[in-house]
Amino acid sequence: MFLTISTTGTPERPATDLGFLLHKHPDKAQTFSTAHGTAHVLYPEASAERCTAALLLEVDPVALVRRGKGKGKGRGGAPDAALAQYVNDRPYAASSLLAVALSTVFKSALRGVCKALPERAAEPLPLRIEVPAVPARGGAELVRGLFGPLGWTTVDVRPVALDETFPAWGDSRYVQLVLEGELRLADALRQLYVLLPVLDDAKHYWVAPDEVEKLLRAGEGWLADHPERQLITSRYLSRRWGLTREATDRLELVRLAEADDIGVEAIDNAVEDPAPETDDTPARAEKTVSLAEQRRDAILTALRDARAGSVLDLGCGQGQLVQALLKDVRFSKVVGVDVSVRALTVAARRLKVERMSERQAERVALMQSSLTYTDKRLKGYDAAVLSEVIEHLDLPRLPALEYAVFGTARPATVVVTTPNVEYNVRWETLPAGQVRHRDHRFEWTRAEFRAWADKVALRHGYAVRYIPVGPDDPEVGPPTQMAVFTVAAKDAKDANDAKEEKAA
Repeated sequence: MFLTISTTGTPERPATDLGFLLHKHPDKAQTFSTAHGTAHVLYPEASAERCTAALLLEVDPVALVRRGKGKGKGRGGAPDAALAQYVNDRPYAASSLLAVALSTVFKSALRGVCKALPERAAEPLPLRIEVPAVPARGGAELVRGLFGPLGWTTVDVRPVALDETFPAWGDSRYVQLVLEGELRLADALRQLYVLLPVLDDAKHYWVAPDEVEKLLRAGEGWLADHPERQLITSRYLSRRWGLTREATDRLELVRLAEADDIGVEAIDNAVEDPAPETDDTPARAEKTVSLAEQRRDAILTALRDARAGSVLDLGCGQGQLVQALLKDVRFSKVVGVDVSVRALTVAARRLKVERMSERQAERVALMQSSLTYTDKRLKGYDAAVLSEVIEHLDLPRLPALEYAVFGTARPATVVVTTPNVEYNVRWETLPAGQVRHRDHRFEWTRAEFRAWADKVALRHGYAVRYIPVGPDDPEVGPPTQMAVFTVAAKDAKDANDAKEEKAA
């Protein structure tokens, strides 16, 4: 199993910088042990003009059979011929074995870390990657469809003949793959880490739930918008339906968040109030309070009225609401939750987390999580906020969010805001019949929102009241509708008794 990575350079920026980026010295041949064999890193050429690093993986077929699921077992678990467990394509064709070797041998390079040359690690390089034998279940067109949208200028895919001496036999399911283009080395390695097992459509190890996190980390920045996202996710996770659905949902939220380089809570904040009529009076000249600010003020008021001390901001985006909550000492613990790592990074910068005092830092936390799956870390808080979040989910996924928030996390107070579609006729810049943001899956009327909220409250033992946010138009209502859910009196007493018992 073989792979080469080449780059070119100049005397000022030598190609041998590749050795620094890979953390492997060009003058050495290095060996690394893996669970299924031995990986070798060597440099067939290393000069200022051109440098090539090669990864050679020697697979031990016996170790593969003993430690995992080799080719000796089919998809249904029935054993094939005993000899097939030891005589197969695993030692020769690039697969999940090579992907694991990449992540083991080039761990720092995959993360884009290079203390010696951080600027080179962060910039695109002229790269040429060659893999002599890649299993391609789906053929050459699928290979091009997977790598083509990722920034490569050349995706050269050549089918390997079954037997060159007998052309009539046709092509095998293997291809020779050559990729050329200017990409960050870390991005190229992450793509290979994900797509090699996808092309093989098999993994040599059991796919556990932590594979979702591995996929999201390696796919950050490219997978969420990939046209073959569903196929990649399904194959990478060995078609395990539950894991595939979780990864798909989280990638979709990442795509929505990154569409504007923000988290889902902040997407609708870009929509401003309707432009006021022309008027030169001093009162009209005063600064208009945006709908986003009015929304945050309404949420803060609801949380104060509920006497909430610990608050979850679910879908926190860039952290505007988290920042506002921290300014009020009545909120002793504030946790921002979002599926997008990028959004959480922006939020951390906004909040200046690294420069906070120790006492202030104890009050805040930022957490990555998908709101459509239960997360035990979200239990035990006084209140939760879903500000401009629900409309970004497909309607069939709302019951999953409802169960995760109201059924499992179950805070004493839940504040939900969402656009009022009836008010859209008042937006001068919004074409008739169009939603406020292209990523909204729906926008509800006041009656539709109340029907949903009433059912949620009834199913999960909450009372609910409705508060208009923004100018309350007598004909079409307010631009934002807000529901405040509070646990029923008996449930609240039971929860308080349990809290006191735990404290005792």
